[in-house]
Amino acid sequence: MSKMLVQEVHPDPEATSSATTQAPADAAESGLSDRDREVLAFERQWWKYAGAKEQAVRELFDMSATRYYQVLNALIDSPAALEHDPMLVKRLRRMRSTRQRARSARRLSDAQA
Repeated sequence: MSKMLVQEVHPDPEATSSATTQAPADAAESGLSDRDREVLAFERQWWKYAGAKEQAVRELFDMSATRYYQVLNALIDSPAALEHDPMLVKRLRRMRSTRQRARSARRLSDAQA
């Protein structure tokens, strides 16, 4: 009878350590905090929440609507947010730009009247 050769396989410590530390490193490299990612996720799906958006903001993030929009505006200007969810960030930027143009147009028409 022939002898079977059995080779013990041990995991590569370098491969294991890099795989376990990769997720936190990705989060750190993205430059977004947990709250930032939660804000983007909320903006993607806020319409699913019952009631007013401002009430959901208070309940989920424990901040006023004014503070939330300050955080959101800073967030959508960040390259990390654009990298994290480009379609959402571009849509939010477009909506903000449209509202700014509408406000400017109203001010101009009010000044001329």
